[in-house]
Amino acid sequence: MKVKAISSEEKVTLPQVREILQGVEAQRIAAEKEMSYEFRRSLEHANTLSKTTPEKSVDLVKELIKLEKMKPEIAYRIANIMPKTRDELRAIYAKERFTLTTEELDSILQIVASHF
Repeated sequence: MKVKAISSEEKVTLPQVREILQGVEAQRIAAEKEMSYEFRRSLEHANTLSKTTPEKSVDLVKELIKLEKMKPEIAYRIANIMPKTRDELRAIYAKERFTLTTEELDSILQIVASHF
């Protein structure tokens, strides 16, 4: 399938992508259309790596964006990865020009843990 134009663009979390792909899969099954290799791999990737529901991931992003040193891109990355340790969280912040204190890291991890 070739894309001719982009009609809109918005950030979504991996659980949201999984939900969208499952809807497309159901439509293709109902229409008895074949699913491409790329589509099947994308759906498998989303199913494997999604660790929460779409609603919880959106709530997590909203809650993370309220924090002081949080950019929307990082909030979405955290919602997709759902880090469990400080080291995983530090890896997400590795490219930033600032570092987080252990208290800030722990508060982010507590927020993430509440959305599992």
